Amino acid sequence: MNEKVAIYCRLSEEDSNKIYYYEESESIQNQKLLLTDYAAKHNYEIYKIYIDENYSGLYKNRPAFCEMIQCAQKKAFDIVLCKTQSRFTRDIEVFEKYVHELFPLWGIRFISVVDNIDTSQKGNKKARQINALINEWYCEDLSENIKMVLKRKMAEGQFVGAFACYGYQKSTKDKHKLIVDEKAAEVVKQIFELCIKGYSCRKIAENLTEQGIVTPTMYKRQKGIAFQNPNVKSCENDAKWSYNTVKKILRNECYIGNLIQGKERKINYKQKKRVLVPKKECVVIEGSHKAIIQKDIFYKVQKILDNRSHNK
Repeated sequence: MNEKVAIYCRLSEEDSNKIYYYEESESIQNQKLLLTDYAAKHNYEIYKIYIDENYSGLYKNRPAFCEMIQCAQKKAFDIVLCKTQSRFTRDIEVFEKYVHELFPLWGIRFISVVDNIDTSQKGNKKARQINALINEWYCEDLSENIKMVLKRKMAEGQFVGAFACYGYQKSTKDKHKLIVDEKAAEVVKQIFELCIKGYSCRKIAENLTEQGIVTPTMYKRQKGIAFQNPNVKSCENDAKWSYNTVKKILRNECYIGNLIQGKERKINYKQKKRVLVPKKECVVIEGSHKAIIQKDIFYKVQKILDNRSHNK
């Protein structure tokens, strides 16, 4: 009876050759080709191919990875097969937990093709551990290097965010430069005008929804941008303007041409969780792009909002 193998493929960033969201990247395709060929040459029966795309090797809760681990615990297959050890994980604790502790208990063998790692062969455990440590160091060094590059770009007034704030878009000539999105900018102006007329944030939200004006999230999607609002739980709520969305727009200095970046930071390179950074520690560049709202109007709105907060 042939041994059953679970093939695991992972890619951290979106490949430049991936055109549509439903396509697999070239790197994932290459991993699958290498591993399926390896399985065929060794007469392994492929149980399932697990794929995690756009997930860091330090992230423990990868969907396909977690599914594979659950199946491994149930002894649904005999072997976990990866292209390299780092595709499985870059976290040394996770590597030790599964490859050296739980997999042996479950009767699971781990094979990494390029690294020439096979846990059925005795005597190379220390080499695997050193490799795992190097993989984690790589992530730590990469994280620090990325931080340094981003800080330099922020200080130079370059926009480094994934998505431009509503009312702006990234220039097609320079993705680090913001230009006005005229259609959305008109809505931003309307929001400020309604606030000055005495409308509350909630009333403004209701007014915009009644007008049939699409929310910033829906607007981005209509333009083909794969944006997901982390503060909204359902697609139904994406279609309605909210108090928080309006308030954030009214408080955003981006609309007077100021670029404020570095508002959040990761707790450390191994955690996805982000924490807010005090404003005095943020990188602020005034007049970095064209303003949508005049400064006198913006600061008048700030006073209105402050007074409302004090009167509550």
